[in-house]
Amino acid sequence: MAKVPSAVVAASGLVGGYGAARWTRQRPLGGVVLAVAGAVAARQWRQQAGGVAAGALSAAYVAAFAGSHPLAKKVGAWPAVFGVAGAVALASWAVADRRGHGDAR
Repeated sequence: MAKVPSAVVAASGLVGGYGAARWTRQRPLGGVVLAVAGAVAARQWRQQAGGVAAGALSAAYVAAFAGSHPLAKKVGAWPAVFGVAGAVALASWAVADRRGHGDAR
């Protein structure tokens, strides 16, 4: 079975986390979705690009989540979530996914 690119995992975590929180009205559930996807993406980033890159991409993931909140006040919730998810996906692809799925250890 083909591995899902880390860019897709990370973007799905941001979008899915928000969607889960919004539609269920259970913010902790959204947090679980966000955290699980972030952990899976971080593991992939480490395998594909090494620890330093994984740390930087993980920080970008958390910053995107935090930054989506003030951005939502300006552009709306869904546009903010899709915008930060796209930015994280692009960074993830550029740093880890475009290199292929080899082991960076």
